[in-house]
Amino acid sequence: MGAGLQQIAGRLALSPRTLQRRLREAELSFNQLMDETRQQLVLHYLRDPALELAQIAFLVGFSEAGSLARACRRWTGQSPGEYRRQLSDS
Repeated sequence: MGAGLQQIAGRLALSPRTLQRRLREAELSFNQLMDETRQQLVLHYLRDPALELAQIAFLVGFSEAGSLARACRRWTGQSPGEYRRQLSDS
């Protein structure tokens, strides 16, 4: 993934330890926060039929579309294509 703890902390003008402490206070880990952020972005990007799955995978920091598919199945119980079709049917 592109953004690591140190990079994110720097952008927030915090030390990595302060960011970790604040996340812990919010009962979150950095990995949980990244996973939740990715999930929100993926579900948003899947609404745009012009974006290919490989592009979405790249945009959220997955190394390949297969990683995106596994994560999407974990989050929604569906493949990205199935989720996208469900959106267009509603």
